[in-house]
Amino acid sequence: VEMGVKLLFLFLVSALLAYYIYTPIPEDIEEPWKVMLITASFRALGHLAAAADQLGLMHYMEGLMLLTAAEYIDPVSDENVTVTDTEFSNVAVRLYVPRRSPDGLRRAVIYFHGGGWCLGSAGMKSYDHLTRWTSNILNAVVVSVNYRLAPKYRFPIQFEDVYSVTKFFLQSSVLSQYGVDPDRICVAGDSAGGNLAAAVAQQLLEDSEVQTKLKAQALLYPALQTLDLNLPSYQENEHKPILPKPLMVKFWSEYFTSDSSLGEAMASNKHVPVESSHLFQFVNWSNLLPEELKKDHVYTSPTYGSSELAQRYPGFLDTRAAPLLASDAQLRRLPLTYILTCEHDVLRDDGIMYAERLRAAGVLVTHDHAKDAFHGALMFVLSPAELAVGHRLLNRYIEWLNKNL
Repeated sequence: VEMGVKLLFLFLVSALLAYYIYTPIPEDIEEPWKVMLITASFRALGHLAAAADQLGLMHYMEGLMLLTAAEYIDPVSDENVTVTDTEFSNVAVRLYVPRRSPDGLRRAVIYFHGGGWCLGSAGMKSYDHLTRWTSNILNAVVVSVNYRLAPKYRFPIQFEDVYSVTKFFLQSSVLSQYGVDPDRICVAGDSAGGNLAAAVAQQLLEDSEVQTKLKAQALLYPALQTLDLNLPSYQENEHKPILPKPLMVKFWSEYFTSDSSLGEAMASNKHVPVESSHLFQFVNWSNLLPEELKKDHVYTSPTYGSSELAQRYPGFLDTRAAPLLASDAQLRRLPLTYILTCEHDVLRDDGIMYAERLRAAGVLVTHDHAKDAFHGALMFVLSPAELAVGHRLLNRYIEWLNKNL
């Protein structure tokens, strides 16, 4: 009998574990078991964070931050790159300076990490690898910014941090100190960092104090708009790996406030007041998405929300938080642009619509669409969670920079 009980217990535990780990993975994603295990570990962390939040032990985002802390590595220089943690304009940055002597002046990349404005750091193993690799391959100075995070700091603090670092670095005295060519500088970022990079590139055009112009912007699966959180990509990828819709909605709302009424309104897509209806033209997917992505989706006019939310948290209608809301006249002056989008990603349509609008405004855009990838794929290039797709996308991004910067 005891043996039977043990076997039953083992069977139940195995079944539960299998149920937990098994997630339907899109057919065209390679290494599905690896992706499944990665997804299960992220989901487990999410459940633990939610439980700790419910028990009042820590904020949900602080629970998720444990991953950032676990992934942290010290700034270590190697034979190719000197790495130091320092501050630019009172904001923490991790600086990568190549050791080999340049032929003339160097290129530079100012990089903003992802993590929904709430998580992540320049010192995470995956970001350190990405920025170190960029510095080494391009023989470029890379400034990776540790901007302050929500929930402790809300919009526009994150934007102001990355903007002041960029502005500081673009001063001619600083550029010459690091031997950087003022005509070969790029801002780049992934996810929330892509959002910040797009916002910085726009804001620099309005800033008469900045003489140096960016050569390029590189936006890796960026979040670009808060207006319509029910785009075809949000509907199709609601439960896909790494960034399910409820988590993205949580990131957006936490960026502005801990008031749950904003999150609830965003989740039901009823957060935009009628007086802001003119902004919907900038995110109208029925005009901006190619036919093959519209599939069977039918565009419906927005359901408007209370004016009170927008008055209390005007950030979500601000172009510094939602760069896709910029006018065509503003977009026209933007630099050379690289946009990476992934098929299995709630943010897919944000990037595609921005590429479409930039092209229409006459900006040179390279839009790289990875049909077999999911949000955050670039983070998985180091073992044990090493994915072939991560390597491929990282190489495509570096290749573009090498050719265009």
